[in-house]
Amino acid sequence: MPKDAIGPIVQGQGISLTIDGQAVMGNKGQTILEAALAHDIDIPYLCYNPRISKTGACRICLVRVNETMFKTACTEPIAPDMRVVTEDPELTEIRKGILEMLLAEGDHNCLYCDANGACELQNLVMRYDAAMPSGDFPRRHRTIDEASSKGLKRNEDRCVLCGRCVKACAEVQLNNVWQFTGRGGNTHLTSDLDAKIGDSTCVNCGTCAQLCPTGAITLQPVLGRGANWDLKKESSICIYCGVGCKIDFFKNKGGQLVRALGHPDGPNQGHLCVKGRFGFDFIQKPARLSKPLIRENGAFKEATWDEALDFVAARLKEIKAQHGPDAVAALTSAKCTNEDNYLMQKFMRAMVGTNNVDHCARL
Repeated sequence: MPKDAIGPIVQGQGISLTIDGQAVMGNKGQTILEAALAHDIDIPYLCYNPRISKTGACRICLVRVNETMFKTACTEPIAPDMRVVTEDPELTEIRKGILEMLLAEGDHNCLYCDANGACELQNLVMRYDAAMPSGDFPRRHRTIDEASSKGLKRNEDRCVLCGRCVKACAEVQLNNVWQFTGRGGNTHLTSDLDAKIGDSTCVNCGTCAQLCPTGAITLQPVLGRGANWDLKKESSICIYCGVGCKIDFFKNKGGQLVRALGHPDGPNQGHLCVKGRFGFDFIQKPARLSKPLIRENGAFKEATWDEALDFVAARLKEIKAQHGPDAVAALTSAKCTNEDNYLMQKFMRAMVGTNNVDHCARL
């Protein structure tokens, strides 16, 4: 996470402490984890995300405070002269044990995981050399929901109960679809009405999948179309409305767009609606026109760009000369780029001489 996500030190509110022997300054109200991230100090975590409220559920971020106390770094506020140790042999062993318990209660086969390498749990398992414990454990065996929604797939056997999806839906999307139900070892994720995704009130914004640290909730379009390490990221602006949401698009080796994630630096602050998240498939549809068409005798025929542009220019001149510029109107498209749409309205106003231009995203 970038430093500026934490915020600058406010004059008069700075708090000095040491983390791993390094003197740092933090803001009043910051947690140990936030202060550490602001100074590029690595503390592992699973349930924390800067876009949602603190949870302290996974215990991966445990640190040693003032030599004696163990505290969750994501929830413990910093204090003057606090001394924090983020890694020592005992903390390493604790984290490894927590990770192995998570592996024991779920189905985390990294060779066949829908996260395709974008799994924070897998990264931590490799970092701490955790392994599946021997013996029989009460594992979750929930039904995999992979057909009720074209946008999301749900596999609770890979859920670590971090709560990110629950809080993302409640605090970011304000939809309250996801909840936890059951107690103890029977605790599991459920949607409202205890229904499948497609039968719930889910609006397919995909925020839960973007924040999920495992393969429990995943985005359908990328499944089977590219591993995470093969995807190439390119940032752009959403084409669908005037908010101007910033999106990170991911292409697979074949050049197809397969995933869209909200960018944290845009006005959307990482959030996307269903159109921004999944409305890119038209780009690679085989029915999409690739050559201009001109209607002759009631039928379309293929033409070159020069032929098509000359034809359109001649007809516009005729209509304007006979009936005036307001006899011409243009409808622009949300499936063109913002630059294309800008040029169209500029053309209509400056060249044709009319304000008769509209767009589906004007609302």
